[in-house]
Amino acid sequence: MIPIIPYADRAEPLRAILSRSASFSPEVDAAVQAIIARVRTHGDDAVLDYTERFDGVRPASLRVPEAKLEAAFAALDPNLKRIIAEAAANIRRFHEQQRQRSWFTDDGDGVLLGQRVVPLERIGLYVPGGTAVYPSSVLMNTIPAQVAGVEEIHLVSPPGSDGLPHPLVLATAHFLGVKHVYAVGGAQAVTALAFGTASIPKVDKIVGPGNAYVAAAKKQVYGTVDIDSIAGPSEIVVLADHTADAEFVAADLLSQAEHDERASAILVTPHRPLAEAVQQHIEAMVPRLSRRAILEVSLPTYGACIVTETLDQGVAMTNELAPEHLELIVEDPWTMLTRIKHAGAIFLGPYSSEPVGDYFAGPNHVLPTGGTARYASALSVDDFIRKQSVIAYTADRLKQTGPDIVAFAESEELTAHALAIQVRLARGD
Repeated sequence: MIPIIPYADRAEPLRAILSRSASFSPEVDAAVQAIIARVRTHGDDAVLDYTERFDGVRPASLRVPEAKLEAAFAALDPNLKRIIAEAAANIRRFHEQQRQRSWFTDDGDGVLLGQRVVPLERIGLYVPGGTAVYPSSVLMNTIPAQVAGVEEIHLVSPPGSDGLPHPLVLATAHFLGVKHVYAVGGAQAVTALAFGTASIPKVDKIVGPGNAYVAAAKKQVYGTVDIDSIAGPSEIVVLADHTADAEFVAADLLSQAEHDERASAILVTPHRPLAEAVQQHIEAMVPRLSRRAILEVSLPTYGACIVTETLDQGVAMTNELAPEHLELIVEDPWTMLTRIKHAGAIFLGPYSSEPVGDYFAGPNHVLPTGGTARYASALSVDDFIRKQSVIAYTADRLKQTGPDIVAFAESEELTAHALAIQVRLARGD
């Protein structure tokens, strides 16, 4: 089911894997463009029409009453309440370490220079529905925004047959104090957040994962609002040596391959017996898993056990792939960590399984995909703040530096820039 590929034969399989970019077919782009145009023109009516068309239900109201949020939380299994609370505490504690503060410095002559850190005022959070439910996405996207100090969080999620988003999403939103929740998904939800309707206010930034139509909509509205990223299919690379437990590795590969049919799961190892054992474990595990149909597509298409000649080759390949998730199940993972250049999140040792990061440890699970870990980072508090430069000059300092500023402006032939300084120097105050 998952092929074993010698290092020398890696080129073609890797080309297919690396081609899984977050690009969209012309049909998807055109469909999303039409949805955006109609929602901008017709607002809530268009949103409700599309919801009825795509989700098979027309909610009585786009806004979910707070009583429904409270009821969903009240009905939640007590043990799951405890787990969500503990996960939230871990996530909040981690993101508190990312908090930035404004600062000012005395530059002499009474001049003050500084940077003011200001949170975004209003964000939109997209939470998927459909084949799976993601309360973990509610936690991972909401908590860093709250730590940053965002005033308003507006959550959208597709409705089920009862006209409401999934109860787990509603319950988690209530637990976090998110009061603005809307029963709408798809490109129409993204458009409503980006431009505003009678029921859904325009936000400053949209975050959260979604299908191809959601991702395409985020791409098309970028510039009107900010977005977190254009997320592609999920991916994991496990770099392992002879010390790795094959059953652990197989289970971790499956944990990402089950996301969707384009998810990628790759083992990189110089130890062929490990690759063969992992292949055997996967064959035994897949038939008993709930998302078997997805695994039977993703594993042979975008999965691989690549057998390198040396561990050094494995490191080089891992850096080339720049994976979303990277597990280092090797004899000395901390030393190996210093050689990793590109990865979204790194999991060290046999007990740092990727789902630990997805749900509970604290670091954010919203990560760069498709090789974008070469330049992008995990979602963080930084995604929900702005940094404003502050300059407080004095007459004495302007007398000293003004002539140089004038000369600089004139070198660019921006004479009005120069004039703004010259009129002040001429006063002689």
